[in-house]
Amino acid sequence: MTAVAPEALPLIELDGIGKTYANGTVALAGVDAEIREGGFVSLVVPSGCGKSTLLRIVAGLIAPDAGTLSWPATGERPSDIGFVFQDATLMPWARVADNVHLPLKLAGVPKEKAGPRIMDALARVGLADFANAFPRELSGGMKMRVSIARALVTEPPVLLMDEPFAALDEFTREKLDDDLLDLWTAQRFTTVFVTHSIYESVYLSERVLVMGARPGRILADIAVDAPYPRGRAFRESRTYMDTCAAVSAALREGVTS
Repeated sequence: MTAVAPEALPLIELDGIGKTYANGTVALAGVDAEIREGGFVSLVVPSGCGKSTLLRIVAGLIAPDAGTLSWPATGERPSDIGFVFQDATLMPWARVADNVHLPLKLAGVPKEKAGPRIMDALARVGLADFANAFPRELSGGMKMRVSIARALVTEPPVLLMDEPFAALDEFTREKLDDDLLDLWTAQRFTTVFVTHSIYESVYLSERVLVMGARPGRILADIAVDAPYPRGRAFRESRTYMDTCAAVSAALREGVTS
């Protein structure tokens, strides 16, 4: 008889995470969640739920006041975690290639040695021909692609994304959603994606974690029962509609309770 393989340990485990700021604002209270290695998880959030605080705790930029964050699968936080913000945060005086080089530069990798990695990262987001352009010459969607390339140039095992496409028009947003899924499918970096959009969260994710209003906590953990790759057919499917309805109901209950 073949033994059943033990379930893999989660990469990220949040247990009772809480954070209160010096002014008395309770940003997070009792956040519990597990994220497996190579998974794609979205946090669907109302305004003011402490989602940016939570991402910064996962990244190790700030410490929680309560609870523990552990990395069971690896034993410790990876030294390199990619972070993409809502604003592309590019250096306006620097060319696209120099913006993408920044994480490698901070790690001590000179431009001449980093060149192939920079061009590979830009090629992956479809911007190899814009390496010498300045940010002012790019559209909003292109700027966000540069930001993603910069986050991925070091090939981090974890990518945290804080509403990266929120300021873009719907057509551009859907295109970048598809491009992001192509990158994730190819590289399988563990992704935590924050969004206010129920529809975006269900389209992208294996699981959707619904957060409640401040103090932030996890209200629901909803699986998305659909294979990859995804596309227009999935957006029009009954599974998509029903899962969006479930996420909407959980979010509405959290806001009104």
